[in-house]
Amino acid sequence: MVKGVLTLVPSGGLANRMRAVASAYSLCLAVGSRLRVVWFRDWALNAAFSDIFEPPGCPGVELREATWADLLANDRPRRRNLWLPALPQRLLYSRRIGEREVTPLKLRGFDFEAWARGRRCWMSCYQEFGSCPDEVYRRLFRPVDDVMRRVSANVERFGGRTIGMHIRRTDHGEATALSPTRLFIEAGRREAEAHQDLTIFLATDDEGVKRELRDAFGGRVVTAAGPASRGSADGIRGGLADMYTLARTARIYASAGSSFSPMAARIGGVPLTELRTDGDGK
Repeated sequence: MVKGVLTLVPSGGLANRMRAVASAYSLCLAVGSRLRVVWFRDWALNAAFSDIFEPPGCPGVELREATWADLLANDRPRRRNLWLPALPQRLLYSRRIGEREVTPLKLRGFDFEAWARGRRCWMSCYQEFGSCPDEVYRRLFRPVDDVMRRVSANVERFGGRTIGMHIRRTDHGEATALSPTRLFIEAGRREAEAHQDLTIFLATDDEGVKRELRDAFGGRVVTAAGPASRGSADGIRGGLADMYTLARTARIYASAGSSFSPMAARIGGVPLTELRTDGDGK
């Protein structure tokens, strides 16, 4: 069998990129291809892979930071780069799939394995496609020591039963509209009634939400030391520490539409409950 090579450009935020890499790795395992991941820094995730993760310890995976040459040949063709990378990609790769094509292909049952087998392919993606066991995430993604020290510091503050809450706000309209803070407070009160030793680990990008939860639950609420931010490597390490701390809790209560909480649940094998209204505020 002629072995193929899949060049993947993961896009989007942290959890989205993790899903894309894990899916591409599973695809390459299934068809005997090598995986080459080209990691771009941008407004959605302004950090190098090495800033947040150790190198993947998996055979057949090459992960490198994008170079100036990659901007010309491997970047996602779009308006901001005048779609120029599309031309060299047509010369370098026999088959290509852009990030906007993945969902329609999934919906119609596209055979990604047949597409990739034995060929030089290029893909940009921000989501999971095909089957991907949770174990793949644990094998591919190993946070750097600084992140794990933050996780350990958070876990030291856990009580007898600690639940996680991820309350997404700022730029996420669906989570803000469909997952109001009152739903999390109601869930926390139910948990507190059932567990006197309850602690709540709160991951949020909104300082006002922190104040509301502390007003409702006082010293039961545990939060990270500083706000998470996509704009710096340190801020992204803080967000990753939140994710891996959520993965250590007994149950995660999640905001609607966010990929962050489901990723934490998959990493830790933790049950997840998405809190959302019916769209009418009820």
